[in-house]
Amino acid sequence: MSVDTKSVATHLAQKSSITPLGGFLRKSKLDELPQLINVLKGEMSLVGPRPNLENQEELIEQREKQGVYDYLPGITGLAQIKNIDMSTPKLLAEVDAKMLKNLTIKKYFQYIFMTIAGKGSGDNVINP
Repeated sequence: MSVDTKSVATHLAQKSSITPLGGFLRKSKLDELPQLINVLKGEMSLVGPRPNLENQEELIEQREKQGVYDYLPGITGLAQIKNIDMSTPKLLAEVDAKMLKNLTIKKYFQYIFMTIAGKGSGDNVINP
């Protein structure tokens, strides 16, 4: 992101704020690599609900209702593959809960491989 970009959730950022390098990192999902440190430390899983910001109150409320916080956050999951981002908090919480309830080893690795293959586009950004 450009230096003067407001500190907001990705889906609230202006598309014009994304630098060419940032666009490449997001599209290739290389921007997720630092989170592997959190996975190795046991603070995150490869598959799970994406972490939210502390100020995303509606999403937090919906996830609490669905029991999503009983699980580790993840780098990717069903919502990312289906292009559901934090701009639709109720739907996101429902999809996260459904994924966690029905997660099997097979689905766990399917979500990882689908993410690597480029399924899902990450959080949407607002056009300029």
